[in-house]
Order: sequence, then structure tokens, then C-alpha cells
Amino acid sequence: MPEGDTVWLAAQRMNTALAGATLTKGELRVPQLATVDLAGATVTEVVPRGKHMLTRFADGRTLRSHYRMDGSWHIYRKGTPWKGGPAHSIRAVLATDEWDCVGYRLHDLRIVPTSDEDELVGHLGPDVLGPDWDLEEALRRLRSHPDEQIGVAILDQRNLAGIGNLYKVETLFMTRTHPWTRVADVPDLPGLVERARTLMLANRDRPEQSTTGSTRRGEDHWVFGRRGRPCRRCRTAVLLGDQGPDTQERVTYWCPACQAARSPIDPLARTGEPGHPASIAAT
Repeated sequence: MPEGDTVWLAAQRMNTALAGATLTKGELRVPQLATVDLAGATVTEVVPRGKHMLTRFADGRTLRSHYRMDGSWHIYRKGTPWKGGPAHSIRAVLATDEWDCVGYRLHDLRIVPTSDEDELVGHLGPDVLGPDWDLEEALRRLRSHPDEQIGVAILDQRNLAGIGNLYKVETLFMTRTHPWTRVADVPDLPGLVERARTLMLANRDRPEQSTTGSTRRGEDHWVFGRRGRPCRRCRTAVLLGDQGPDTQERVTYWCPACQAARSPIDPLARTGEPGHPASIAAT
């Protein structure tokens, strides 16, 4: 799933291709925007906001796109075949004399006056990779829900924007934090948040997402995607479970030894008794 660093890199590349150029084609292939024609509009800039991408035009409009689980923008030099997926999965085409920017499986496409962008992204917390980053504000928002599980809280884009499941999992492992720990019980919440930001900053200029320092396949993550395999620290089998409210569950990986639960509020997480996600066997 695309995370904030993926969107950040895509926005930089889109900005390089489109900023200052006039569109020769501007199609939005979703029912609610099917009659909108952006041809002739001049792009002023493309910027990321958390997991949202904002394409701003000189006429005072903004196009918002969101990747969700499977969306992506692909950039092709004019005349190059498009290879991002079947034609029916294309949701947007922004083309200039030099480049074709093609959006596959994009979600939440909206056009609003640029002055009204807050309607789309105003609810987001400080952007981990943005110029508005504010650690104290992010901490204030996290601490306003002290009983929330940390693994849920740092994915909530209203607290801080940009962190996705991969960086959640890897950050919690690197800080030895059990995913079901209450926010109030995290020993070093500022350090945890800054660790996530450091990881994302290290990866934002490249498509590879490494948290270990190695970009070799199979060596790039500590626990993410490694269910049942030995922890790189202690050799204990990595566990996999679901975390989050009903219908919004996200998978989480963790090492039960390196990330032992310490909070008395969640005894099932500590014992791995049946009925709790922590009881899922590593197979």
C-alpha cells in the first residue's frame, strides 16, 4: 500500500513534469467528474499532503487524488506505451507536449477551488514529510486519546499524516513497543514518532522502502512481511495479527519477545490467550 513517502516522491516527479506546463489533455475518468475537461489549464504545482496529492492550477482550482490501497500515478515520455495496468483501471490522464501522467486505480478524485483545499485535507494532522511538520502538535493529538492503542493511533491521519502500516510496524519494532500498548503507556512517545519520521525521510527520495539499511530483497524490513520467520534480533518467530476497529482492521507484525506487552490494561495481549489477536500462531 502506498505510504506518505511514496506519495511524496510521486508528487516531486509529477511536479517536475507538469509545473508551469499547459495541459493538452486533462481527462478524469470517474462518473462524478466525467464532464470536466482540464485541457488548456496550466499547472502551477503538484504537492503532497499526507497520503493525498494536490495538483494546483493557475485558474484557482485544485485536483485531489488519493492512492488508498492500490492507486498510483505513472509518468511516461510522450509516445511511450502506458504499462501501469489495463485501460479500464485508468482514472485520470494529465498530458503535456512532453509527458503523459496517467493515474491508475486512483480514489477520491475531487476538484475544488484552491482556497477550499481545507475541505479535503484540513482534518489531517501535521504532515510527517511536510513543511508544516510540528512534533508538539502531533504529540498533543496523540495524547488527547490516551487509551487508544499506539498501533491504531499512529495510523490515524488526524493525529499525524503520512504514516502507513509498514512504517507503523517497523517503528514499533525498532522502539520495542507492543502494538496494543496504550498511548499513555508508551515510555518515549516523542522518540517513537521521530523514529517513524526518520525512516520515512530516509526513503522518500527512492522507490525502495528499507528500514534495515539494506535494499536487498528479503533484507529490507525487520518484521514487516516476515510472519513465522525468526526475529532479526532474537530469533523468536514473528507473529501476525489484526488490529483496529471492526471493518478497519489492519495487519500488524511484531516480535513477542522484543516487543513484550507491559501494560496491565491488556492482559490478553500479554498472555496470548485465545480470542486476542496476539494469540494468532506463527505458521
